[in-house]
Amino acid sequence: MSIVEIKQQATQKMQQSLESFQHNLTKIRTGRANPGLLDTVHVDYYGSMVPISQVANVALLDARTISVSPWEKGMGAKIEKAIRDSDLGLNPASQGDLIRVPMPAMTEERRKELTKVVRAEGEHAKVAIRNLRRDANDGVKRLVKEKLASEDEERRSQDDIQKFTDRFIADVDKMVASKEQDIMAV
Repeated sequence: MSIVEIKQQATQKMQQSLESFQHNLTKIRTGRANPGLLDTVHVDYYGSMVPISQVANVALLDARTISVSPWEKGMGAKIEKAIRDSDLGLNPASQGDLIRVPMPAMTEERRKELTKVVRAEGEHAKVAIRNLRRDANDGVKRLVKEKLASEDEERRSQDDIQKFTDRFIADVDKMVASKEQDIMAV
């Protein structure tokens, strides 16, 4: 493996960490409704657990209400029960074929708790990125030890690795700040 390959691999893995962090942020709810909030909820569909989006249409009715329209008549009660049993703290209500999921207003205390959760997720993402930096630097050091790269190349590559590590960490910080702003907005 060459220094260029090590850098590329580290960059790709850091990008994956960033995308994973972004995906985790979508699970943390803000005051507004978001159809992606129900992505983690699974419902029993003829003996197998599937995401709600595979058995119903999930959409927004307004800024604070998610609508779930089951594709089959008998699925309404199961979907409603799955949403109620999830750890999201939502209370769905049936209106004929349509299930309305109102988003409860968040208290100031709950908003502050969620910002702490967002910061913790951000720290986990930063730690993952820093671990990838360390692994990349170790890979370069191995190449120098095996006399496949010079010490000058090692120094240059460590500087490059540090630069894109800093860039990814700055991206994480921006995402954390943006999510905190969303959460604190009333």
